[in-house]
Amino acid sequence: MDIFEVKNALEKICVLVDTREQDTMAFRERVKNIGFPYKRQKLDFGDYSAKVVAESETIDFSDDFAIERKMSLDELCNCYCNGRKRFEREFLRAKEKNAKLYLLIENADFDKVFNGEYRSLMQPQALIASIIAWLARYNCQLLFCSAKLSGNIIKEIIYREVKERLESNVK
Repeated sequence: MDIFEVKNALEKICVLVDTREQDTMAFRERVKNIGFPYKRQKLDFGDYSAKVVAESETIDFSDDFAIERKMSLDELCNCYCNGRKRFEREFLRAKEKNAKLYLLIENADFDKVFNGEYRSLMQPQALIASIIAWLARYNCQLLFCSAKLSGNIIKEIIYREVKERLESNVK
């Protein structure tokens, strides 16, 4: 693949959205802000990934990287407590494929984590320990943002991940 084929492929990004991502008004606003066409399909891990058409073949990146989106610290606490086994299985599937994960948490920041500003019985130190352990254990990046910006951030992650992966194969 040469630089012109990479440029052409970047114009043909299709966002893959996990079928379990609920179709709400917030979802519709998010995909509108992502700005790329999207397709709903079952993803083995994460809520968002991508595919492109390059050199007349489809390259699916869903085994290479994904974005796991949580709408709040409340939802994240629930994943670490009540849904921990299911949540961990999802991250283990990604680790088995050596995939990169982004954990995108809306309406949150570390101040809220440390101050316990969320609705859960999970203590701040336990939440901090779980978050940091997840980052160390599973090739994972943590990002906080407002719900309003999550679509824009998802777009940037997808574009940059696809671009870097395609350019690494430039002849």
